[in-house]
Amino acid sequence: MAGKSAADEQRHRPETEAKRRAILEAAVEVFGQKGSAKGTLEEVAEKAGMTRAGVLHHFGSKQRLLLETLIYRDSSDVADYSDHHMPSGLEMFRHLIKTAQMNQKRQGITRAYVTLSSESIVDGNVGYDYFRQRYANLRQDLVNALMDAGRLRGVEVDEKNAANTAASILAAMDGLQLQWLLDPDEVDLSETTEYVIRSLVSQVFNPGKQIL
Repeated sequence: MAGKSAADEQRHRPETEAKRRAILEAAVEVFGQKGSAKGTLEEVAEKAGMTRAGVLHHFGSKQRLLLETLIYRDSSDVADYSDHHMPSGLEMFRHLIKTAQMNQKRQGITRAYVTLSSESIVDGNVGYDYFRQRYANLRQDLVNALMDAGRLRGVEVDEKNAANTAASILAAMDGLQLQWLLDPDEVDLSETTEYVIRSLVSQVFNPGKQIL
């Protein structure tokens, strides 16, 4: 029996990608609700409309699926950008505000992120290296964005101040996501995130009188 041609592979590729996406969306829901330990491949498979073996065929293992689920969440954040990369300068912070607005409309992905990131601090957790590197990259991206914005505005930005601002913004965003998931009627995720980001960035370029 002859092997598949390149044309055959190309015809099957969209179907394969559709199945992978269905699995990832199911994994976001399952792991977001139950956590990575209690959520099972059988539950993911059932929500995706396939068998456990089918899920393993596409991802190989539960650990690999967990990592791909995290990457899927991150890729969703930059899907609207033509180069699939976050912007620089002050546009970076507008992007973060937009991300919070998007997260308020996609609770499943947001819940999965909060759950998996919280679990990553446990010894041996599959997400530890991923989240550690993710935060390091994001902090550096935000520092670079602040420094770039300073140069464009003719303002000298202290790098240590920029680093503290970057870490504070990420901490505020993640903490507000948790508060919102616990009490969405009392915490407006997008509005409060925008307030925090604008306040912190403004303080970098227009430091006001210190009260505390």
